[in-house]
Amino acid sequence: MKKFRKVLDGLTTSSPAGVGGSSSCASAAGTPTAGPSPREIDVAETLTSESFQICKTVRHGFPCQPTALAFDPVQKLLAIGSRSGGVRILGRPGVDCYCQHESGAAVLQLQFLINEGALVTACADDTLHLWNLRQKRPAILHSLKFNRERITFCHLPFQSKWLYVGTERGNTHIANIESFILSGYVIMWNKAIELATKTHPGPVVHLSDSPKDEGKLLIGFESGTVVMWDLRAKKADFRIHYDEAIHSVSWHHEGKQFMCSHSDGSLTVWNLRNTARPVQVTFPHGKTQRDGRKESCKPILKVEYKMSRNSSEPFVIFSGGLSYDKASRRPTLTIMHGKAITVLEMDHPIVEFMVLCDTPYPNEVQEPYAAVVLLEKDLVVVDLTQSNFPIFENPYPMDIHESPVTCTAYFADCPPDIIPVLYSIGAKHKKTGYSHKEWPVSGGTWTLGSQTYPEIILTGHADGTIKFWDATAMTLQMLYKLKTSKVFEKPKAVEGGRGAELGEEDPYAVQMLSWCPHSRLLCVVGISANLILYRFSKHDANTNITVLEVRLQCEVEEVISPSDTENTPCLSDPSGHSPQPPPSPRSNTPDSARDSIPCLKVKDRTIRMPPGYQAELVVQLLWVDGEPPQPITSLDINSAYGLLALGNCNGLAVVDYIQRTVLLCMSTLELYGAADPFQRLTRSPRKSRQSTPDFCMRGLSNFYSDSKKRIRTSYQSLTELSDNQVSMDAERSKSPTSVPYPSSLHNDHRSQGDTLSSLRPSHYSPVFYLLDNVKGPGRKLSLPTDLKTDLDHVNGHCTSSSSQACAAGRARGPGGPEGPRLARRGPGRPPFRKAQSAACMEISLPVSSHAEAESRENSFSRSRSSSVSSIDRDTKEAVTALQFGESYGRKTDALPTPCLWVGTSLGLVLLIPMSIPTDDQERQEEPVTMAPTGTVLMLKGSVLRFGFLDLRGAVISAPYEVWRDPNAQEDPERPRKRKLVNFSPSSSQENCGEGHLAVVCSERQAVVFLMPAQVCLHVHNITEASFVLRADLVSFCNSVCLACFCANGHVMTLSLPSLRPLLDVNYLPLTDMRIARTFCFTNGGQALYLSSPTEIQRITYSQEMCDNLQDLLGELFTPIETPEAQNRGFLKGFFGGNTQTFDREELFGEAAAGKASRSLAQHIPGQAGMEGMKAAAGGAVGELARARIALDERGQRLGELEERTALLMTSAETFSKHAHELMLKCKDKKWYQF
Repeated sequence: MKKFRKVLDGLTTSSPAGVGGSSSCASAAGTPTAGPSPREIDVAETLTSESFQICKTVRHGFPCQPTALAFDPVQKLLAIGSRSGGVRILGRPGVDCYCQHESGAAVLQLQFLINEGALVTACADDTLHLWNLRQKRPAILHSLKFNRERITFCHLPFQSKWLYVGTERGNTHIANIESFILSGYVIMWNKAIELATKTHPGPVVHLSDSPKDEGKLLIGFESGTVVMWDLRAKKADFRIHYDEAIHSVSWHHEGKQFMCSHSDGSLTVWNLRNTARPVQVTFPHGKTQRDGRKESCKPILKVEYKMSRNSSEPFVIFSGGLSYDKASRRPTLTIMHGKAITVLEMDHPIVEFMVLCDTPYPNEVQEPYAAVVLLEKDLVVVDLTQSNFPIFENPYPMDIHESPVTCTAYFADCPPDIIPVLYSIGAKHKKTGYSHKEWPVSGGTWTLGSQTYPEIILTGHADGTIKFWDATAMTLQMLYKLKTSKVFEKPKAVEGGRGAELGEEDPYAVQMLSWCPHSRLLCVVGISANLILYRFSKHDANTNITVLEVRLQCEVEEVISPSDTENTPCLSDPSGHSPQPPPSPRSNTPDSARDSIPCLKVKDRTIRMPPGYQAELVVQLLWVDGEPPQPITSLDINSAYGLLALGNCNGLAVVDYIQRTVLLCMSTLELYGAADPFQRLTRSPRKSRQSTPDFCMRGLSNFYSDSKKRIRTSYQSLTELSDNQVSMDAERSKSPTSVPYPSSLHNDHRSQGDTLSSLRPSHYSPVFYLLDNVKGPGRKLSLPTDLKTDLDHVNGHCTSSSSQACAAGRARGPGGPEGPRLARRGPGRPPFRKAQSAACMEISLPVSSHAEAESRENSFSRSRSSSVSSIDRDTKEAVTALQFGESYGRKTDALPTPCLWVGTSLGLVLLIPMSIPTDDQERQEEPVTMAPTGTVLMLKGSVLRFGFLDLRGAVISAPYEVWRDPNAQEDPERPRKRKLVNFSPSSSQENCGEGHLAVVCSERQAVVFLMPAQVCLHVHNITEASFVLRADLVSFCNSVCLACFCANGHVMTLSLPSLRPLLDVNYLPLTDMRIARTFCFTNGGQALYLSSPTEIQRITYSQEMCDNLQDLLGELFTPIETPEAQNRGFLKGFFGGNTQTFDREELFGEAAAGKASRSLAQHIPGQAGMEGMKAAAGGAVGELARARIALDERGQRLGELEERTALLMTSAETFSKHAHELMLKCKDKKWYQF
């Protein structure tokens, strides 16, 4: 047990920095200070740096940008290559392996060594690689780099160790698979074609040996020339010249004829007895026109020519070949069997297809049973044994990208009953019509690990759907699918208007998810500034959806200051000092008339909801004076309290979803009261202000430059996070006031007497706008060019001179009365003028390069010294983090109460205590009261995460309500009561009244506070050159730690509560915004992110899981005997000719053919099983991380000796046997008898 002591003796502790010189955190922000008396806290920290090791575990989803396909007919394994150099090897469900070429070059072709446990890949950098699949983590054994020629086609005959390699120059080389050395035997293009031919035949597009004679190699050139090359005689048997370019060639199994596909959409059949002209020429999709000519058709990219035992008619399967006149038709796969022609339309372009056959021998009847079709965004397997050609149900999660993923959530160690329940509901909505046969790709072995626990992944999508995935035991299976768009009416297109305002093409895109597995509550934030609350039910229901509308807009008065006359924008008054602004030119635009309306219309009729998640409540932010609502940036929900909170760059709103009312709707600055940590000076807009290079933003907004990218493209790239820093036109601030807050701020008739007249004027914070949300494509937010008159609404409070009341939040249930309104603005409050928000700028959402982001990030600095009297930066203070929990709202509190922790983009933390009725009946009727106390804590950077620990260092989870079915029949005599599970810090008598620890993590720092004293115990500056993108408190090895992912790619873990660095690895360079958008940690030492628009990558940072990873993964290779070749029979062999074999070693070996030129290709030895990640470690534990990685690599090398060790054990047993026999023979002999 490691102990540490924190003595608080009244001296200021090491802190982020102070502002204003205040020594207390209770009523004014300042440097965290010591408590009134010393305190000794002993916490056992069991985690050490040796507990952590980061590595990739498994990748799910469809391979992004696939390029190649291969199948092992004996092992039943499927391999898919991609443009980024990745290779996915798939077997039975659970067997899924991902390999990556270090060069990142696109994979051109794949070739299995059938039943040998090896795979050859040909890449775009003209390199051949041999992968060993006999281990769970495949590794490269050999590589062969061509220096002078480009690889175009490869062919490996069955049970051969010689690989034929065709090149762009038209030459054919031969490589030994075992040694990966080129043979001196080369088929030059000028020898293959006729000497009289004056033109180059083009690249080699096909290579195959004759099924009848392995000594004959068929070479197809792109120009239309086909050569049968006699390998023994080293000459051409025949040459075929066709007018159309060749795309593929397929043999008949008897070896007497072959079929070619051409660029004009034709198929030609050639007989070896007469090669002067084709036996048959067909245009499968080309109709004869009136003038006798055939329609021009698209190229047939590939053809397969197979025979079946049950039918004398061949299977001819090809892709492409449609008429150009039918350009609107989708990509097709055509199956010709006899006179029947079946055209299968695909949803995406066809990349490659393969016909799966029973036998691996090319000279036997193939008996095709399935066709694997690799599309650009899907994998389809067609059943060829049935006449209607149904498709197989894909057991792999290949539809993650069915709609672009916009957000993710990862939950480990879920309640055990949640997965079966979700599966039973989702199974009712599965598609039908699939083939009843088993999935044909059934290779490898996989068993459920002994140490497994329920894991669930949630993905939100651009079309508004949410998918629940079972991620238990390194697998991924979809459980349930929810469509949030069913809550809304379909938006009507408006000519010249804004369409669906915030979303346009994707108005229902999911932006944020909050899910409680215990209470089964789901909260979904949409891009159109809406929030939907779902409850789970096993029964269907006919219900009306309650709607709450919230006006959340930040508006302030602007006063012209003479000191700010330089560099002012052209947005100021013409007079430069007049308080009365000119009329708005936007008054004639359609948007200027929009006020108090939501972006989307919720269905106002009774809706039948099937079993599953059913919408109960919708909270919508409203347009205010022609300006759209700002996207929601933070969210939290608590089922035990019956409350949910949401925030954006304008302020905070708290909703009581049990009573369907809005409790609180305030701007961020109104929450501070007299505890405003900054002295804010009101400033006027400056004329002609330009964006200077040194203006900078914190956090994610730093990532974007002037290079613009349509958001639709970023959605297709998996909704890259497109934050935009917009320079504001003025810095606005006011000195804090000491006017106290009212005791309650809830939208209820019982509180109408509590007016808001005591509220101070809305102080405008440094304007910061973090556009941390994906906007719909084409969204243009126009910039008003004038200063408007006094506002009628400030955060839902009526401020107009006419004292007209307005509602901050009103319940709009179908047929229900409008909710009560908030009180009017108090007398004596000065009129406010609307502030220019970033959302009013005419922008397209940009995405910047990493270098530009880093330069701007490095330029960021914020002074926290007490001498700073104002904020000289244009920022808007956004609510970036929210957390409900049992805590202490004031220093004087003796017992914990329900509180809401609020974190802002300026690094400030506010506590809002709440009074919630405990009785079920009172909770339904009595109001929930809450009011900010002015408690302010401070950190560097935007606040990202809150967490709570007891004084022993254990996590204090948020209280929750145990799930009960809302639509289940109730017994009137025994009404059901809410069952709450509370994790209060005073849950045990021993700790009662002693407080708890609050962990706050921002973009720059992690701080541990002791509550209720509000003193800072520990501070750790996480990063200076970058910033934290994601931070989570995770349970790990019966302890807890803080896990962080930074924008510079570092993954860090810190101990709690001492904040000691345990892991700091430069793991993942942030090259794509989707990583920042989707990276998330979970308990058990796991994390995930979207590595591509179609794939989820799971990783672990647990040393224990890395050690046991081999046991969790499936085996690719299974020892299987190669099937024996069929006996052709005497008569068939006599009349049909026996298949001739020859010794390739004798022909291609070094003794006969010599060595190839060293300058032609370079042999590169593989690393032979060094797997895992060679990550550069840095920070305080860098050396330990490097040493641990070196030990891990050494252990992996030792692990690869398993097979050799088995052989040595067998040899040792044999030796022991012989030694024992020798001992028995010689034991009775005397020494002199030897």
